[in-house]
Amino acid sequence: MKITEVRLGTISVPLRVPFKTALRSVNSVEDVIVEIHTDTGAVGYGEAPPTGAITGDTTGAIVGAVRDHIAKSIVGRDVDDFEDVLQIVQKCVVKNTSAKAAVDMALWDLYGQLYKIPVYKLMGGARKSIVTDITISVNPPEEMARDAVNAIKRGYDCLKVKVGADPSLDVARLAAVREAVGSGVCIRIDANQAWQPKEAVRILNQMQDRGLDIEFVEQPVKAHDFDGLKYVTERSYVPVLADESVFSPEDALKIMQMGAADLVNIKLMKCGGLYNALKIASAAEVYGVECMIGCMLEAKISVNAAVELACAKKIITKIDLDGPVLCSEDPILGGAVFNEKEITVSDEPGLGIRGIEPGRLTYL
Repeated sequence: MKITEVRLGTISVPLRVPFKTALRSVNSVEDVIVEIHTDTGAVGYGEAPPTGAITGDTTGAIVGAVRDHIAKSIVGRDVDDFEDVLQIVQKCVVKNTSAKAAVDMALWDLYGQLYKIPVYKLMGGARKSIVTDITISVNPPEEMARDAVNAIKRGYDCLKVKVGADPSLDVARLAAVREAVGSGVCIRIDANQAWQPKEAVRILNQMQDRGLDIEFVEQPVKAHDFDGLKYVTERSYVPVLADESVFSPEDALKIMQMGAADLVNIKLMKCGGLYNALKIASAAEVYGVECMIGCMLEAKISVNAAVELACAKKIITKIDLDGPVLCSEDPILGGAVFNEKEITVSDEPGLGIRGIEPGRLTYL
């Protein structure tokens, strides 16, 4: 199975409601789609969101990295030379992790198709279904409370609440959400780098002192501030999850060695795909650090790849793969089944993606 062509396109999927964090506000998913074609007729699918505020990857950067560097390096290669081809993707251009992730997952898709096995079984096959949280965007406290109640009505029992846009309001936001949903609902929060270390400790401990019962806080300080992350981890009543701080297996390993966080978040778009995500999971197994698997604001192809990893590895104990259910429609054919909080992986070979609804993909 030789790679003959890499095609690129874009897809637009509207959201149910605007997605708001401390870093950005978004109304629709606008992603780059990668198709890797082969001489057997098999096609591997990948996807990358332009999330410049977090990864630095814009649409133009993703397209340029794939077209000008990655595609030229892998066309003509045999998919069965899998390790070599995956390494080429990582080495042929620096950074550009979202572009690498899109190509990487398409290659895993083809490799699974080649040997007629689902990707999650290739990587471990720990389980067939997982349960995700759902994100509550940062808004005025009363609006966040309404959104939380609506999520509970849809069947969710774990909420990821965005905070940090106005730290002075964050405790009030969480108090409103907790009061609205009651004590039986899991609440985790995501500050998206919004706080200073001492400020984070003060806010988090105030939340716990008020009985808000926060499961963990995601990335309370700036991505590069490993020492600040460790400061919060050592002083906060709330466990700390490293997210934007983890852009590579090396970052994850350093955080684990420092004891800078209680948990580590794996995101394919930050680490460059499944190849590196597996390395992070392996390091976590060695250090006994539980992982969450998360996504950017992505449509189903790339989140589906994350589902495969989540279903492969038991060290991944927290699931934040709500991208497709935040969308108002799903134009992707095949792959995992997203039934609100319940996600069931596909048993079709590769990633199980059969294609995209006609007319939805704009080729570049």
